[in-house]
Amino acid sequence: MKHCYSNLSNIPSIYKASVIIFSTALIFSCSPKTVETGRASYYADKFDGRKTSNGEIFSQNKKTAASKTLPFGTKVTVKNLTNGKTVKVRINDRGPFVAGRSIDLSKKAAKKIDMVDAGVAEVELKYKNKKS
Repeated sequence: MKHCYSNLSNIPSIYKASVIIFSTALIFSCSPKTVETGRASYYADKFDGRKTSNGEIFSQNKKTAASKTLPFGTKVTVKNLTNGKTVKVRINDRGPFVAGRSIDLSKKAAKKIDMVDAGVAEVELKYKNKKS
């Protein structure tokens, strides 16, 4: 279990500088996480080699995803609620553009959570909130 500490009053003065440096390195891991559920689909063959919305070349063999709202670079853990399998993806594109869908996964990511045959799956999305 991770713990985030902000009270340094019980730490001797000689160690506070080290604790502050170490704590700064851990701030990102202590950022609040958002968990939401939705429907995932995947996109692959016809988009392979095309530019994504952030300018990268799409590869169906990388673990990436498209989101309408999450910032580019956000790392998302996607859990298939049917079988419990998870995959970590990085947002590098915009979409999906089908009503009722929350995220479009690359084919590699879809394979990792065993949803290629179904095409669409109920998923849980977990990601760290970016600080403004």
